[in-house]
Amino acid sequence: MRPVDLAREHGLSTQAIRNYEDAGVLPPAERSGSGYRRYTRLHAQALRAFLALRGGHGHQAAVEIMRATHRGDSDSAYRLLDAAHVALFTERDTRLEVAAALEALSTGAPTPIRGRALTVGELARRLDLHPATLRTWETAGILRPTRDRATGHREYGPDAVRDAEIARQLRRGGYLLHQVARFLESLREAGDPDALADFLDSWQGRLTARSRHLLAGAAQLDAYLSLVERTS
Repeated sequence: MRPVDLAREHGLSTQAIRNYEDAGVLPPAERSGSGYRRYTRLHAQALRAFLALRGGHGHQAAVEIMRATHRGDSDSAYRLLDAAHVALFTERDTRLEVAAALEALSTGAPTPIRGRALTVGELARRLDLHPATLRTWETAGILRPTRDRATGHREYGPDAVRDAEIARQLRRGGYLLHQVARFLESLREAGDPDALADFLDSWQGRLTARSRHLLAGAAQLDAYLSLVERTS
């Protein structure tokens, strides 16, 4: 096959095919007597595997998986594959934790704290964060602590502690500061249950889509490895 034959299946340019080979995404191609690359069905399947992996792992991770595969380092390739599944599993747990926090909020059960409001150091220890992180969140509009009238020090009451706990879970889920700030603002506006449901549904949809992408990538990579075994 020519570069254009591989490119046509996926709507790519012939230069992209050559770039992928140079990057190690495709195995080295044989050359004709005149120097032209000659691709086989092995290269075609390698390209399908890479493009499928890219959907679930991202471009650079997909490149690294294919490079490891081609240099015979299956352990590194499998580690990269496994890491993506672990990260997705963790994010699923994070979404459940956020949903539980929102359920507690919707039923009027704020995060319990005992006695007086917490200082920035106490809240940081409670959440296992650095105090500077809480100050950054305040600047971003995520947290709104009150101030002690006598000392001017920050104080975090039940609502602020609740917001901080939700923010921590959202940040673990990969959300940016401005996204967390917007979400918490919707919570403070008292009550748009449809918006909250949409938020969680969208998150679940993203998780489901990534799961399917990971499955598709694994299937195409397995097909490539099987083809390598049959042709070697």
